[in-house]
Amino acid sequence: MIALIGSFFTTIPGKISRNVKEMLSEKKTQAVANEETLELQVEQRLRAEMEEKLEMELSALREAEAKRKQMTPDETPTEPLPETQLPLGTVIDVRQLRSGIPFKTEITFEKGGIASEERIDSDSYVASYELRLKLPSPASTLAELEKSNPKIAEILPGLPALLDKGKVSPWFNTLYENKSQRIKRDANALNELLTKHNVFDCETILNLQAEGGRKVFFMQAEMDVVSDGSDGDRLAVMPESIVNSTYYQPFTSYGWTKRTSKPNPMIAGWERRIENANQEIALKTTTAERRKWLQDRITMLKRGISDLKARSYLIAEYDPFIVIPVNLLTARGDLFAPKVGDYAVVIYQEKIYPCIVGDGGPTFKVGEASLRMAKELNSKASPYSRPVSDLKVSYVVFPGSRESRNGPPDYEKWRQKCHELLGEIGGLGSGYQLHQWTDLFPKPELVSPVEVKPAVKREEAE
Repeated sequence: MIALIGSFFTTIPGKISRNVKEMLSEKKTQAVANEETLELQVEQRLRAEMEEKLEMELSALREAEAKRKQMTPDETPTEPLPETQLPLGTVIDVRQLRSGIPFKTEITFEKGGIASEERIDSDSYVASYELRLKLPSPASTLAELEKSNPKIAEILPGLPALLDKGKVSPWFNTLYENKSQRIKRDANALNELLTKHNVFDCETILNLQAEGGRKVFFMQAEMDVVSDGSDGDRLAVMPESIVNSTYYQPFTSYGWTKRTSKPNPMIAGWERRIENANQEIALKTTTAERRKWLQDRITMLKRGISDLKARSYLIAEYDPFIVIPVNLLTARGDLFAPKVGDYAVVIYQEKIYPCIVGDGGPTFKVGEASLRMAKELNSKASPYSRPVSDLKVSYVVFPGSRESRNGPPDYEKWRQKCHELLGEIGGLGSGYQLHQWTDLFPKPELVSPVEVKPAVKREEAE
């Protein structure tokens, strides 16, 4: 199943972990829950992508129909059009695609024979497509890393020694191999290509190890934003726009058993989606293919509701966490590969932010963090606007550092644990300290008790 999940993420954009023999029974249960959550995330993202593509096609049709209806009688030709000449010759066009790729086209129109002959001539309608991409080399020296953050050695004084014995992670080449495969697939199908920004989103991935044995997964990249997650225990009410969204992901890879009976607010929205799907299934005009798709979606939604009733998840707007490609989270045998729940610090400019690995992402891009983290780096960040576009964010993950049992975020505990782990690799430089996260969750209003005066006895009143 895990291999299947990894292959799904290799070809789909958009948002998803252990040596079983060494686990206690409680940890086995948690691992199964984490893997089921990853599978559900993949399925929901697949469906969200199909719905988004369908909506784009429908919008284009609606726009074309609106333009047709706007045509006035004056615009309707009333006389025969004059004879026109075929546009023979060569047309050259150079433009920058939305993906940031310079694109040159050269189209030549020639006079041909009758259509019935030209349609069977293999040379009558031909195209050639050449795409060049320089696959980057990983940064591996201190001088190269300092181009992204000149203060990195001051912030982490133990980094130079770590780099002396460090190695480029094989995941760097795997990342760019996945990007290349995706580009090859889309280019062959003349689909929209991965943007230049998302192709060159990673400066390096390094495997580092301190003298004491502490392993470090070091990644230099940009930062995109993830805005997923839900938890009825800590946030019982969410905006209707999110509750009713077909795109919002209520799960994160990091989750734990619910602590209270408070319902997850996303359940109501998912139940409405089931109701709407059943209503559409009942329509006589619904095709068999669409009915099957709706029935599959209902199955997925019911499974998700069951999960939301039993487990809680991080909330990107409130909790600081980072996202790691799902193929790393599910990798077996690589002691440097991060896992869900591992402690990490994010370094940007001269600040250091403690967090955990909280979610799994696609295998063809890196550099993602929760909206809470993103806003701390750049107050203008939003689900639609990344906080940092340059490769100036350092992700320092401590593989094997996760707790034996997941639980609700404890920011102070995360901070203390990251402080201890940093100490194992040389600590922080003089004058630097870990950011201290505050709890942003709404607190219930305290109602002042009404003072009740004791009743006065009749004898005392007289």
